[in-house]
Amino acid sequence: MSGAALVVVLVAVFFLALYLLHRYGDLWRQQRMVLLGTLVSWYLCFLIVFVMPLDVSTTIYKQCLLDNSADPTRDASSPSLNPTDSVPSVCEKPWSYIPDGVLPVFWRVVYWTSQVLTWLLLPFMQSYARSGAFSIVGRTKTALVENAIYYGSYLLLFISLLIYVAAHPQWRLTWTEFQTIGITAANTWGLFLLVLLLGYGLVEIPRSYWLSSLHAHSLAKAYFKVAKMASEKAAAEENLADVMEEVSVVHASVKYNHSLRKCVDTILTKCPADYQEEMGRDVERPRDEETVLPSKRGLVQLHKKVISAVQQCCQTRVQWSMLLEEVFHLEDIAKSRSSPTRLFTHSFCATQHPGWIRRFLYTPKIEWYWECVFRQVFYRLLAVLLCFLSVAVVWSECSFFSTQPVLSLFAVFIQMAEKQRNYICIEGLCFVTVLFLCVCVYSTVFRIRVFNYYCLAPHHQTDAYSLQFSGMLFCRLTPPLCLNFLGLIHMDPAVSHQDRIHTSYTSIMGSMHLLSFISNGFYIYYPMLVLLLCFATLCNLGSRCLNLLGIHQYVTNDDLTSDLVDEGKELFRRERRKRQKAEDAGNRRWLSREHYGATGGSRADYTEIKDTQEDTMEEAKKSVVSFTWRETEPEEQHRSLLQN
Repeated sequence: MSGAALVVVLVAVFFLALYLLHRYGDLWRQQRMVLLGTLVSWYLCFLIVFVMPLDVSTTIYKQCLLDNSADPTRDASSPSLNPTDSVPSVCEKPWSYIPDGVLPVFWRVVYWTSQVLTWLLLPFMQSYARSGAFSIVGRTKTALVENAIYYGSYLLLFISLLIYVAAHPQWRLTWTEFQTIGITAANTWGLFLLVLLLGYGLVEIPRSYWLSSLHAHSLAKAYFKVAKMASEKAAAEENLADVMEEVSVVHASVKYNHSLRKCVDTILTKCPADYQEEMGRDVERPRDEETVLPSKRGLVQLHKKVISAVQQCCQTRVQWSMLLEEVFHLEDIAKSRSSPTRLFTHSFCATQHPGWIRRFLYTPKIEWYWECVFRQVFYRLLAVLLCFLSVAVVWSECSFFSTQPVLSLFAVFIQMAEKQRNYICIEGLCFVTVLFLCVCVYSTVFRIRVFNYYCLAPHHQTDAYSLQFSGMLFCRLTPPLCLNFLGLIHMDPAVSHQDRIHTSYTSIMGSMHLLSFISNGFYIYYPMLVLLLCFATLCNLGSRCLNLLGIHQYVTNDDLTSDLVDEGKELFRRERRKRQKAEDAGNRRWLSREHYGATGGSRADYTEIKDTQEDTMEEAKKSVVSFTWRETEPEEQHRSLLQN
């Protein structure tokens, strides 16, 4: 089994990264360089997480060999020694043992590749993909200009540390020390952001599962999201319409024999198909006003606006559809709970998937027991378990620097398993701990939504900028996260100050004692800030501050929240009526084809006309309610209604 575990991890993690990229990105439409950069960055970060337990168990095995071979009380006749190879038999080789010399090379390749990606290539590719220039040279120039300040700030931090080391009389700058300065600067930046995200995730992850078991809370929060998403969807569609109006003006003003026509055609290819057809019809119409020809720089800015507006509109529409399905499901659960037959019923036939899984395995009876009985219990038990893990992490983050006595809970568990030579328990504990830390940090990254400027949306709706931004964050957060984990289990000599064999991962970090004010100060005391951040998250201080800034968040016992919940409930009822009428119309058409056949043309025509009239009345009601919902001025409401 020597090295086989590493090969299995390499293959499994690759398919995991590829699956996530397929879920969030579009493998067929997005640029190949964007997909490749994101895939490599995710793959390398996930490798660090999955290989770290193997490194820990291998290091503990080597430490056991060293301790037993250096024991002067043992001799060759001791029963603890194997007479064939003089290796202490008490040190059993772990099943996942990795041969000497493999892990140091592996860590160097993984670490330095991820650092080059996150600090050099991905920021450049991010600006390149978002640029609205029409040539490779123009996009390259834009990317360099946008990243000049970014590269300069990191270079300033690196030069400051370099001057600090050079001015110290006891140190001489060598290539190894030069690498250590760069690694320390990157880990310091990553640890600063890591603690902020970890403090939110340690509280929010267990609380989210507990609140998900409360059906009334989940439904009220879903209504709140409906109201908020409706506003974002309306704003995105309005922004898209404004941008398309600008494109229409440019399309009509630039003739087909003009030098800028090729740029205009490139912009038109990024527009939705219905807008392209409308512009094709409008270009034939004469215009009374004189149009001004745009400049090349104006077309570049317009191109960038079109890409952003189209992507944002597509994201909000997909998120709106997914949110409606979630609310439909929650209301179906509320209705099915009172079912005397204990069968789960869906509101619409479209939500039922008559596949073999739902037909034979996940039957309505089993679905009722899971959704109405067992799911609530399972979520509560999971929330309690995650809560214990969060408390253990917070306690260990505030006490891992103490080696005598050992206060870190994870260090205590690892040392107990080390005495028993239980390598499977060591690897399992390391994997669960690192995975929980990653879930707390990465889930916070995936939930970040700042005016849809950065958003990871499933169903292939994540744009290139967001994909690469997530790749940069993963590459910057994973190395300091694993280094912090090694400090929690007292296997980082820079923190524990113990005379132990270094793990292969810490060996590439160099001697952190080179910068003592960071290794003995920032690395030890800054993680204690997670306790304050957890308290702020527990009291919803962040959400309340965002509410004061006008960014609405769901906060219980809040007047604004209750108003948005009522508003979302009304919006959802209108969507339910709309979908119900669409399904009834489909059923009537099907019945007319079945009963009337070829002679039922008049019946089908009557049904279609009636459906059209009902849809028209529904759209009129929707317009009135939407204008009232936006709380515009009375005169503005009247003017908007007349225009519609």
